[in-house]
Amino acid sequence: MLFLESTVHNNESLREQCSQLRAALSTMANLGTVTDAPLSARARVRQRMLDEIKRAARAQVASTGASSLSLRLVCRDLGMSSSAIYRYVASRDDLLTALIIDGYGSIGAAAEAADQAHRDATPRRRFSAIAAAVRAWALDHPHEYALLYGSPVPGYSAPPETIGPATRVAVAFASVLVDAHRSGSEVQSPVVGREDLDPSIASVMPAFAALDDDLIAAGLMAWSSVFGLISFELFGHLLGSVADPAAFFASQVSRLADGLHLP
Repeated sequence: MLFLESTVHNNESLREQCSQLRAALSTMANLGTVTDAPLSARARVRQRMLDEIKRAARAQVASTGASSLSLRLVCRDLGMSSSAIYRYVASRDDLLTALIIDGYGSIGAAAEAADQAHRDATPRRRFSAIAAAVRAWALDHPHEYALLYGSPVPGYSAPPETIGPATRVAVAFASVLVDAHRSGSEVQSPVVGREDLDPSIASVMPAFAALDDDLIAAGLMAWSSVFGLISFELFGHLLGSVADPAAFFASQVSRLADGLHLP
């Protein structure tokens, strides 16, 4: 999921672009959630029912896994007829998409809130705060994290509307690199060739479009490394090798910040 172009020519413009993109992604992040516009009584009833369906589906995913999600069992849990659920979701895949968009919206909001709370801090502190918030969300929502970042659900292909919400955490991390670069920091990464990057990155991640290839690689490295650390902890791969996962995570995030030369 990610970018391209050359060095930053207009940093103020780029910073504004990041802010606008975060706001736009926040708006589109939650499928079927209440908007600011007043809802009719019928719409409120429908919203509550959809929320109940998603709540039952999350419970089912937590107990039996996403691959076993069944509309029939959701109906049984809610005491509704098997045909009634199709008034709210078209299929199992439609329900999975709703859960995925909600999950990306929730973890994205956590990352954005951490970044906003540290907007006046150093890029290093912002980077660490975002990483810590993402880890905390994952530990609080292990089954939702597994749905988003674990094994793919057999037979399910995520539709394009999941892409925007999925980039919210990446945009939060990108804003740190953009602002660090704007302040004159020499953010660094291993040199990569242009052929190693997907040309579609620029359309999917506009926040990175004005960064050079090395900065794009830096963002990819940091983003994937943070999620790798979280996944190893959450899926039990640190058992028997790390005594204090929280301290280990913090130290490794600090090393990533060192590698990026974040001030």
